Amino acid sequence: MKKILVSISTAFIAVGLIGTAAPAQAQPVATPTVTTASYTTASYTTASYTTASYAAAKESVAQQNARRMAASYLKYSAFSRSGLIGQLKYEGFSTKLATYGVDKQHANWNTQAAKKAKEYLKYQAFSRSGLIDQLEYEGFTTAQAKYGVKKAGL
Repeated sequence: MKKILVSISTAFIAVGLIGTAAPAQAQPVATPTVTTASYTTASYTTASYTTASYAAAKESVAQQNARRMAASYLKYSAFSRSGLIGQLKYEGFSTKLATYGVDKQHANWNTQAAKKAKEYLKYQAFSRSGLIDQLEYEGFTTAQAKYGVKKAGL
């Protein structure tokens, strides 16, 4: 029996589960800990999720890219919802990803129609009905086009 205990003790010492005879050389035993992680641009760190980082962590890379590209386009030009989806599809995104990216912008499409109407009037003369037709051609609904033209002063 003593032989078995010595063998077991030796095995435990070998794998580091118990220390050796000298307390100064005892191996610390790792205890499992449970932590939450938050997404940062550099790495994962111990913290709790924020709303923005949690949403970003759930997005695929393709979804993030579609969302970022849609935001980039809206930053520099006005688009209708369908026009922006079409632009992202032209850039190579699937319809599903393009729609995801556009919808994540939570854009006010009436405001976008007004901006687009002002962009057109800056470079070209239009009648009221002609500008409404042009905005509808760009993908705005009739109501959005009429709102945009009114806000642009026609």
